[in-house]
Amino acid sequence: MTPSSMKAVVKTGTGKVEVKSVKVPQPGRGQALVKVFAAAQNPCDWMKLKDGWGESPESVCGHDFAGVIERVGPDVSPERKAGQRVAGWLDGCWSAEDGGAFAEYTVVDASLLVDLPDSISFESGSTLCFAAFTACQALWQNQNLPTPLEPAKTSFPILVWGGAGAVGQYVVQLIKLSGLQVITTASPQNHELMKKIGADAVFDYKDPEVVSKIKSFCGDQELSVAIDCASLPESVLPISQCLGDREGAYVALVMPVQVPAKHIKSDFSLIYTLLGKVGLSFCVRFFSDVIKFSKPQTKGPYEYPAEAKHYELAKSFAKMFSQILKEDKIQANPTRVVPNGLADAQSWIDYQEQGKVRAHRIVYSINESPAS
Repeated sequence: MTPSSMKAVVKTGTGKVEVKSVKVPQPGRGQALVKVFAAAQNPCDWMKLKDGWGESPESVCGHDFAGVIERVGPDVSPERKAGQRVAGWLDGCWSAEDGGAFAEYTVVDASLLVDLPDSISFESGSTLCFAAFTACQALWQNQNLPTPLEPAKTSFPILVWGGAGAVGQYVVQLIKLSGLQVITTASPQNHELMKKIGADAVFDYKDPEVVSKIKSFCGDQELSVAIDCASLPESVLPISQCLGDREGAYVALVMPVQVPAKHIKSDFSLIYTLLGKVGLSFCVRFFSDVIKFSKPQTKGPYEYPAEAKHYELAKSFAKMFSQILKEDKIQANPTRVVPNGLADAQSWIDYQEQGKVRAHRIVYSINESPAS
């Protein structure tokens, strides 16, 4: 029987969280109640604790989770049933209605859940969705590239800047599964990881000759597409140099930064538009290198209303990932499972804000895992 209350990490003030007892959410139309066994931390989990983020001062934090469906609400596909192992993501730390992943239970759109095979632990599974859906969005929302389900008949190279990050690792693997050549950058200590997950060539992004080395590797095959998983002024410049003067070149961004070369097309995709909520919109602004989301009345240079086509894309991403995981074709981010479950969430959120997380994910074990 589902309890009436649960433990959850709740925002209590600017930059502050506490573990509190809150009501267990109830699944509404099209939703599933998931018993959470593991939750993974993302950079947005500390960003959303800043002033001006979210509607509720005591909203539950966390975006990424893995667990078991406890029960489903009305109008949920028959494919989704109680007892299924799943992974998912949601808009954590925004409102009491939306909930969050750093809790014993969470409510989520059932159509966006990903099937989690028995071969993948809840801890690893919790790292899948937020980063992977961001990777999918960068690859396929605004461009027509081959996919793992319909691989390229003729390969061509794609540059992935910052391949060792959470998003970058999924971008590298998805490009490779799509039958394409992957050229990426990473710190030297992460080069072996990049090769292990499919990169054809890895370069040190701090190398002063990195641009010339990437061009030399490509030879006669000119680069025309890049995925910038860092999306900072210091990444878009060398990417632009790698793409050269070729017309039709394209850069997909994960943060709203200006690409200096005017002939290069670029798009910044905001993952929250994939949720497709009616009337939901965001403005995005830079504040000391941190993106800040706010409601529409706060005007900014980037505004992203909900779009039905993005929601349909998200559902297709969930189905694709369920298939890839079933076939054991993709590797989850490396994890660091921290002690004490959610009890020390404040210190680990601070740890990530300080920039100490490198090529791995902070993961909380929340409930004792059931026997598989």
